[in-house]
Amino acid sequence: MYTNDMKFLESHEWVKVLDSDIVCIGISDHAQGLLGDIVYLELPKIGRQIKMNDTVGVVESVKAASDLYSPVSGEVIEVNGLVVSNPEIVNSSPHEDGWLFKVRLSNLTELGSLLNVDDYRKNL
Repeated sequence: MYTNDMKFLESHEWVKVLDSDIVCIGISDHAQGLLGDIVYLELPKIGRQIKMNDTVGVVESVKAASDLYSPVSGEVIEVNGLVVSNPEIVNSSPHEDGWLFKVRLSNLTELGSLLNVDDYRKNL
């Protein structure tokens, strides 16, 4: 489920470093559980410049719609097309197949301000 290489925003978005300046972003298992069955995702466009804590999309479920925030600043370089066409994957695999988008970081130091897995769990 949660791994030590994940960092989190208090709003339940996670980030995992894939390469020196490339990260993968999604929502936590806890968040998808609170939302219920996810039916629609609005994700940022490739090439978009985003800032840490920016609203970058929307996650809609049968229960509610929730803003999606970016845990880091940088350029969106990839969007997971699989979850756009099959948003329920976020419910079944939020940390693996259900990742949302990838970013090329513009400020590596921001990672240090995010919650580690232990601190995130304490906030649940």
